[in-house]
Amino acid sequence: MTNQYVPPKVWQNEPSSGNQWANINRPDSGARFDRELPVGEHPLQLYSLGTPNGQKVTILLEELLALGIKQAEYDAHLIKIGESDQFSSGFVAVNPNSKIPALVDNSGETPVNVFESASILVHLAEKFGKFLPESGSARTQTFNWLFWAQGSAPFLGGGFGHFYAYADEKQEYPINRFAMEAKRQLDVLDKQLANNTFVAGEEYTIADMAIWPWYGNLVLGKLYDAAEFLQVESYENVVRWAKQIAEREAVQRGRIVNRPFGEEWEQVLERHSAEDIDKVMALKPE
Repeated sequence: MTNQYVPPKVWQNEPSSGNQWANINRPDSGARFDRELPVGEHPLQLYSLGTPNGQKVTILLEELLALGIKQAEYDAHLIKIGESDQFSSGFVAVNPNSKIPALVDNSGETPVNVFESASILVHLAEKFGKFLPESGSARTQTFNWLFWAQGSAPFLGGGFGHFYAYADEKQEYPINRFAMEAKRQLDVLDKQLANNTFVAGEEYTIADMAIWPWYGNLVLGKLYDAAEFLQVESYENVVRWAKQIAEREAVQRGRIVNRPFGEEWEQVLERHSAEDIDKVMALKPE
């Protein structure tokens, strides 16, 4: 092979290109600059971006509000990861791992910092007693699929998505490696959904909310422009489920919060009241 990469004896952090997404991270953690986080009027303060991981939480919050739970009102502040907002001192104080989403729950006597999307989903589901079965097999199945998503989605996002859509050049080996894994994961979901209305059974849960932003968007052609490449139409049960979830009004609302990209009617940069979403959704073509 020509131009084969030979790793040095000791790795050095030497960015090889001007690729914005390849050069955000460093091998050390912590704040890079001082900046306090904004705080809105509601007890729940979300700091996020409308990527699949961010969509999980805003979908749940909008589902809770759709049930009439007024205590689920929230402020959603935009964190521009391309501009390194996640490395501010304020954000790092909430999430030392510097990843979105992050939540501060001020509803109790002392603030509670919650980070990692699955942890936020569980925190809110237990807090309000919705979308997570209280006990038994149904609860276990929900956790099974919630944590399946946490372990699997990085292969779809940081693996397949990075090399297929964001890397400086298309490379056959990593694209094939992660495409195979993405298709295997879709097959796992497809077989589960062949006998179940929702991922964890017959009940709509936080497991669906965790999985849909990644795999639902993928099969609906809204992620990486890779639907044809991965032949997503062959996963008929996943497509059925993805369309079913997409029809929910709360999902349509939650998926556009903290979203600075897409069509004009898909961009709610910040959410501080229901009207912030209403006025943007009113722009959607009939």
